[in-house]
Amino acid sequence: KIPVVPIYVDSPMASNATSVFRVHPECYDESVNEAFLKHHKNPFGFNSLTFTTSVEDSKELNKKEGPMIIISADGMCEAGRVLYHLANGISNPKNTVMIVGYMAEDTLGRRIFDGQKEVKILGDLYKVEAKIERCNGFSAHADYSEMIEWLKEIDTSRLKKIFLIHGEPEQQEGFKEHLAEAGFNNVEIVESEKEYEL
Repeated sequence: KIPVVPIYVDSPMASNATSVFRVHPECYDESVNEAFLKHHKNPFGFNSLTFTTSVEDSKELNKKEGPMIIISADGMCEAGRVLYHLANGISNPKNTVMIVGYMAEDTLGRRIFDGQKEVKILGDLYKVEAKIERCNGFSAHADYSEMIEWLKEIDTSRLKKIFLIHGEPEQQEGFKEHLAEAGFNNVEIVESEKEYEL
């Protein structure tokens, strides 16, 4: 049995978004309705979950001892509260850093994920001794089929070109091919530092 461990959501945006969803259950999909609402349970709350709101609350987390889970929006680990949590815990081999989102090249999150043994956080170097794990099932981005479905549902009568600006080069090439198969042939993969006329 997994022991009860305190869980902290340390992200103002996530806390605010959760507040909106709490009062709009009509936005839940069928699986959430089935799993939670039909059983009169709150999908966003359980006994060991705490939402931090202030900077002071966030700082206090790094003073706590014992096991805990801190969920902090990553921004690819380039800014925000996650930097302080990483600085506090990345050199401790008892800790695990779970990366659940996309980490672009040349970001702190990518360097950590790629196994760099030492990283610079907030201007200081830290040895990476925490266990690094990746969980791919939590991306907030749509997949190929969802994006193509969206394009088919909107008015594209004035659409002249699609620019692909996000993602790894091989995924962009693959998506460009999927777009062509769906009839969207004027697609360009954006090059860094290049100017485009719209």
